[in-house]
Amino acid sequence: MYIKPKSKKDVLKNIEQLGTQILQELEKGKNPYIEVPVRTLKNIKFDPKTRKLYLGEIISRRYFFHLAQTRKFTQTLGVAALAKELIEINKHLSLREVYYTLKKTIPGTRINVVDEQTESNKAVEDLELIINALREQLHINANKLGAVAGNVVIRDRGDLIDWSKLGSGGWSVPSNVEDIEFVKVNAEFVIYVEKAAVWERLHEDKIWKKLNCVIVASQGQATRGIRRLLQRLHYEHGLPIYVLTDADPWGFYIYSVIKFGSIALAHISDRLAIPKAKFLGLTVDDIEKYGLKKHLIKFKDVDFRRLEQIKNYEWFKNNKKWQEQFKKMKKLGAKAELEALASRGITFISDVYIPEKIKNEDFLD
Repeated sequence: MYIKPKSKKDVLKNIEQLGTQILQELEKGKNPYIEVPVRTLKNIKFDPKTRKLYLGEIISRRYFFHLAQTRKFTQTLGVAALAKELIEINKHLSLREVYYTLKKTIPGTRINVVDEQTESNKAVEDLELIINALREQLHINANKLGAVAGNVVIRDRGDLIDWSKLGSGGWSVPSNVEDIEFVKVNAEFVIYVEKAAVWERLHEDKIWKKLNCVIVASQGQATRGIRRLLQRLHYEHGLPIYVLTDADPWGFYIYSVIKFGSIALAHISDRLAIPKAKFLGLTVDDIEKYGLKKHLIKFKDVDFRRLEQIKNYEWFKNNKKWQEQFKKMKKLGAKAELEALASRGITFISDVYIPEKIKNEDFLD
C-alpha cells in the first residue's frame, strides 16, 4: 500500500515507486501488473462510527500482457508519466487538457492511448486509487464551478484575497484548494448552497456579514474543490457546515455526499466527507410551516424512484428523523424549491428563514 502523500515529494515518490515496480518485473521477464481497488457498490462500505463511506478491500489486478487489460494498463501509466512531469515543472492541466495530451498514437501502431475523455478521466481516477493521492495532488484539475463570500482572507499563489471584497461575483473556487493558505478566518459557520441563484440572493443581502458566516455555492452537486474547501474550513478552523438545498430527493443526496462521502469517491472520503455537517435546507415540515403548499412541484416517476433509493441507503436506513422525512415526502408526492421562499418576501430567506433555523437549531443530522 502506498503512503498517503502529504507533499509533492511524497506524490513523486509514489509515482516513481510504481514505475520502478513495473520496470523490475519486466527485467525479470515477468508479466507486470498494477493493483486497483474495485469501485463497485459491493466494495463500498459505511462505517457507522466515523459516519463515512469507505472503499472495501476487494482488489483487482491489471496485467500488461493481457489482451483485455493492456489498453487500460497503458492509459494509467500514461497519466502517471504526465502527472510526474506536471509536478516537476509545477504546472497544471485540466481534465480536458489531459485528454488531448494523451490522445496520441502509440509508436509503431495505429492505436491511440485514449480515444475518448471518459477513458482518460477513468485512468486519472485509477491512478488516484493506486498511489493513494488526490487528483489535485497530481496537478490535474476540473472546471471551476462555485463562489464564496465571507470575512476570510486567503493567500493563493502569492496573492492575498479578501472574500469580503470581491463584488457581486465573490471568489471563484478553483478545482485545487490544497495549497491555499488561510490568513484570516473571522466567521462562526459556513452555509453551503446547492444553487448559484440562491447564493446570489444571500450575497446581495449580505447574510455573511449579518450572521458572520461564509457562504459557498455550486450548481447542483458540490465539486471536489468545494467539498475539500468546506472540509478544510471545518477541520482546520472549527467552522460548522450547514447545507442548504431544496426539499427533494436530489437535494437530500447533495447533503449526504457532503456529510458521508459519495459512492464514486469513497476512496477519498477521509479528505472530502464532513460527518458533522447539518441539513439546513427545506424539509417537508417547512413546506407547511412557511406556507409553501401552493408552490409545490409534483413528483415524476424518476423522483419517486430516487427517493426510494436514498431511503434505503445504509447511512439513512436507521435514522428515524430522515425516515420520517422520506415517508412524508412520498405521501406528499411533491417537492419544493428554495426559491419558493421568495413568495414570503424578497429577502425572507436571509431575514427570517436561515436566522430562525440556526437560532432554533432546527437541523437534520
